Amino acid sequence: MSKMSKPVNWTAQRRAVFDIVQASHDHPTATDIMERLSASGHRYAYATVYNALRYLTEKGLLKEVKIGESASRYDANTSDHAHVVCVRCGAIAEFEQAPPAPWMDEIARGTGYRVLSAELVFHGVCPACQGKTDDPTDSGAAAR
Repeated sequence: MSKMSKPVNWTAQRRAVFDIVQASHDHPTATDIMERLSASGHRYAYATVYNALRYLTEKGLLKEVKIGESASRYDANTSDHAHVVCVRCGAIAEFEQAPPAPWMDEIARGTGYRVLSAELVFHGVCPACQGKTDDPTDSGAAAR
């Protein structure tokens, strides 16, 4: 069954939250979404935004992106794709690359699991941070 086949009860709040995430390319956190809603004239409680995010995620309209210990981020691109995270500033970029089917098959054979989905996260230094040399602990400089 397709994720999109579930009926959606669109409220004004859910639509506003969805529209903010859909227009964003930076995978906003709930706090980011609250700030953007406020800047556009909406005044919603945090609970309303969190409930809308949970509902839209459960309906398959948004994807929750959880990377390490950081706050959850939200993505309107629900297709299989990978993310790359900057180890300096935390910026996230995505690219349309699903995990190769042989990987999924091998993991299923090796574990006995029926693999349903996968999330790939790569770590690196974004273009904006590459020119900065203020981080002496950046071991990636030698690899460039």
